[in-house]
Amino acid sequence: MNRTAVLMVLLAAAALVVVVAPFVGMMHVPFSALWGAADDPTQIDVLWKLRIPRVCMALLAGTALATAGTAFQAMFRNPLATPFTLGVSSGASLGAAICIHLGWAFSVLRFSGISLFAFAGAMVSILLVYGLTRARGGSSTATMLLAGVAISFFFSSLILCLQYLSDFTRTFRMLRWVMGGLEGAVSFDEVLGVLPFVASGCLIVLYLTHEMNLITTGDELAASRGVALGRTKLVLFFAASLMVGAVVAVCGPIGFVGLMAPHICRLLIGPEHRYLTPAVMLFGGAFLTLCDTLARTVIAPTELPVGIITALLGGPFFLWLLLSRRSEF
Repeated sequence: MNRTAVLMVLLAAAALVVVVAPFVGMMHVPFSALWGAADDPTQIDVLWKLRIPRVCMALLAGTALATAGTAFQAMFRNPLATPFTLGVSSGASLGAAICIHLGWAFSVLRFSGISLFAFAGAMVSILLVYGLTRARGGSSTATMLLAGVAISFFFSSLILCLQYLSDFTRTFRMLRWVMGGLEGAVSFDEVLGVLPFVASGCLIVLYLTHEMNLITTGDELAASRGVALGRTKLVLFFAASLMVGAVVAVCGPIGFVGLMAPHICRLLIGPEHRYLTPAVMLFGGAFLTLCDTLARTVIAPTELPVGIITALLGGPFFLWLLLSRRSEF
């Protein structure tokens, strides 16, 4: 099957998942509720006020995490790089933990204080990594990676400190938030707030697919072919980190999507980023939507955090990558 056919199959599969997922759940919702013709008004409210916004958020979050994973793996030339490599997740988690510890309950433009603090924490993490990298005199991927890892560990230790100092209720809220979940996406406001970051980040990554192909071959060869390495890496860094920060601020840290989706799509369509990137966008969005549908139905009426589902799938996948001798680049 050629690459175009694979993309068409992925597009059809993603469309099918997005269409069917809102109608799957503990409560039966007929298709007629889509145009307000259901017998029970509650079914219409469940569809339009709960399930459709949640599916839209899952689609955006999966697309953003998978696309960012592709960008980071190309930029670091490391098949194990993930969207959370540079500490964005830990920064957002620290921001949310601070808000929970202080007990502040407020909203701005219908965004909760936890989401706003989480996004601020993600921005602080991004700026710290960028500042440390620039302080070393450039945009070295090794320096950027080490700075991200160091900041991630430091922020994680601060989160543990806040959990220890908080009471049981607030500690549980912190722990629940870092599991990641989409139950907070109960309106289109969150979807519209995340959409600009995801759309702009994906467009930038798509625009730089040629440069990403050259970077994966080595910095020297890419520079000899006219790639402005410093500028390109910084643009990729900020584009990927900003959309991940926006997603984590609303959904919490959902791991392994950015690791699994690029590798699975490479097996399906190959390493050429002009085809790989759109394939990853489609697969990542559909994959997280499926995982979230499973999370809210497998033990209904209780639901699992979707971060647990992705971790259960991602752990064995990560081990397979470690044990595999196959070179991805």
